[in-house]
Amino acid sequence: MLLTLTTSNNLKYIICYIITAVIIASGIFIGVRLLLNRKYRTAATHKLLTPGRFFALGFLGLILFGSLLLYLPITHNDGVEVSYVESLFTSTSAVCVTGLVAFDTADTFNVLGQGIIALLIQIGGLGIASIGIGIMALSGRRVNMRERYLVKEALNYSSFGGIMDLVKWVLITTVAFEVSGAVLSFFVFIRDYSFGKAVWLSIFHSIASFNNAGFDILGAGAGLSSYKSDVYMNIVTALLVIFGGLGFFALKEIMSYRKKRRMTLTTKVVLATTTALLVIGTILLKLSENITWLGAFFTSMTARTAGFSTYSLGEFSNAGLLIVIMLMFVGASPGSTGGGVKTTTFFVLISSVFSIMTNKDMGAFKRKFHRDTVFKAFLIFISSILICLVSAYLLCLCEPEIGFMPIFFETVSAFSTAGLSTGITAGISSVGKIILIITMYIGRIGPLTAVTLLAVSPAPSVSRAEENISVG
Repeated sequence: MLLTLTTSNNLKYIICYIITAVIIASGIFIGVRLLLNRKYRTAATHKLLTPGRFFALGFLGLILFGSLLLYLPITHNDGVEVSYVESLFTSTSAVCVTGLVAFDTADTFNVLGQGIIALLIQIGGLGIASIGIGIMALSGRRVNMRERYLVKEALNYSSFGGIMDLVKWVLITTVAFEVSGAVLSFFVFIRDYSFGKAVWLSIFHSIASFNNAGFDILGAGAGLSSYKSDVYMNIVTALLVIFGGLGFFALKEIMSYRKKRRMTLTTKVVLATTTALLVIGTILLKLSENITWLGAFFTSMTARTAGFSTYSLGEFSNAGLLIVIMLMFVGASPGSTGGGVKTTTFFVLISSVFSIMTNKDMGAFKRKFHRDTVFKAFLIFISSILICLVSAYLLCLCEPEIGFMPIFFETVSAFSTAGLSTGITAGISSVGKIILIITMYIGRIGPLTAVTLLAVSPAPSVSRAEENISVG
């Protein structure tokens, strides 16, 4: 599995990078522990290290650490060379659970490299704070209020009530889903591969599916195209992706519905929007492309941040690509492993516009939306559009030989962490890959977190005078 060390220079090269990786990992761990420890925190620390900055720095540190590991020759197949930008791109795609790749994963990385990618996907999907604090809770260590607040923000939870029970439930449920997914996938892969290979493919596929990552290690860049007619494989993958994209809070409410017989407004909106997007997306894709109903359903499902493909998107018409772009932009649900502007944001926007047009209260399911919720939804939507447009513009400057539709598709896919591609990723220059890296990173931490990272000034204590302005 590991490359043979044939020269002393090669040995020094590997040792150098291992030491560097260990130093960076140790620095990140020590820094996080100091910042979470009451003994070392100050008022300035509390002011500067907001939960948003904590998550942003945590993801950045994990990406850099992963890029160094994936740059090591011992993680590559024999005779394969990977540039640092390509390893950084792969690490970012894994941590941000995107699935965009600069090269075929199986043809480039050996089992060690693939294992590192799977680990990055798992940590990136659940979040550093959720995993770290969840392990502390399971081990019996007392978790302070600051740490609970970080988990609350990481899972997009509405209150502190039952937050630690939710964290434990998230970890246990994730293991349960991924183990079940691996067992069910094994019956497919064992038909085409040896026992050991089938086991590893099943584990990797289950992790990538539940975390909505879209990576595959089947080789030759074919993705899941060889299984496009396999109903069983399509359904298993779809269930893992859908449950992973519902959001852990909504998933917990659904699973306990028989006992409590009630759901919050968030869960109702998540279920309604997810179902509507799956159905409408399937119908529109079937009308736009010459694909089967199974293929249309799978594409509609995977477009919302999963990143798997059973059909070549490079052969889709502009109408089909536009449908996929819109589905990718909406993405998964809050508190899930997926990205995008989120189903709840989309629902609030559509409902609010319809309410304004009909002069009714902005709400749904006999409930009224809070004004701040509507404002936040519009802010997320506008900032997301601006980020996608700026990224697409910069990519157009760097890649003038590529058409606008493939570039815009790639940009939205990176921002929404969907991971679908028309096939241009490998041919994009290093500068273009860096643009996509930044786009994936912003999409993973969220547009609101990204635009507020540099905000250190307190809110103004005195409001300005109001004056009307003509609009429309």
